Amino acid sequence: MVVRAKVRDALTVVYERRLARGLVGADTPRHVGVIIDGNRRWARAIGLEDVSEGHRRGADKIADLLSWCDEAGVEVVTLFLLSTDNLTRPAPELTPLLRIIEGVACDLAGPDRRWHLRAVGALELLPAETVAVLTRAERDTRERPGATVNLAVGYGGRREIADAVRSLLAEHVQRGTTLPELIEVLDADHIAEHLYTRGQPDPDLVIRTSGEQRLSGFLTWQTAHSEFYFTDVYWPEFRRVDFLRALRAYAARHRRFGS
Repeated sequence: MVVRAKVRDALTVVYERRLARGLVGADTPRHVGVIIDGNRRWARAIGLEDVSEGHRRGADKIADLLSWCDEAGVEVVTLFLLSTDNLTRPAPELTPLLRIIEGVACDLAGPDRRWHLRAVGALELLPAETVAVLTRAERDTRERPGATVNLAVGYGGRREIADAVRSLLAEHVQRGTTLPELIEVLDADHIAEHLYTRGQPDPDLVIRTSGEQRLSGFLTWQTAHSEFYFTDVYWPEFRRVDFLRALRAYAARHRRFGS
């Protein structure tokens, strides 16, 4: 078994190198969204009773992913860490998950990191201590030169759009714009300017792990023209070779945008 594993690992390294060579000069996504999924199922699949261990192992994988994105030249990465639906999970599961997410934010904001972190989501739905950690990580990394990393926590696509519309209406109320005047000029760009990700390019590629083939409300507005890549691999087992396969699939597609 040990020999077989060593042979498999060696072949994987060779395959990785081949994939990487094939991507030289290929079209690279500027913005990659990742729906991190399968932590609990991975834990159960290997016989762990505490699913929090799956979340911890998944958290350890995030810095690896970001380093692979750096190698590929990706400028923005959005990580779907916790949805608004997840907030209804029982406290014995939700509380450890929030602590793990806080640990991720602290790790990615460490002094040896280059990434610029941003918290995106309905932060008002989160516990105050979680919001404090996310806010501090965003503040401490604001001037860093690396890729922008959006931590989607307490995030829901429909909620984001509703929040954007509320923000837009509030802005125009302050300006003194009348409702008929707003109706006359309102277009999609006005709403986009109030999204959590305003000022950023929309995701070119969205990756979801664990075999599920749906977006679950992830970046509902922004993914209108995104390419999607679904893999059966549970997130804790996601490898560089899996990431390179996603980039290869993206590079092979001809993005027509309706033309």
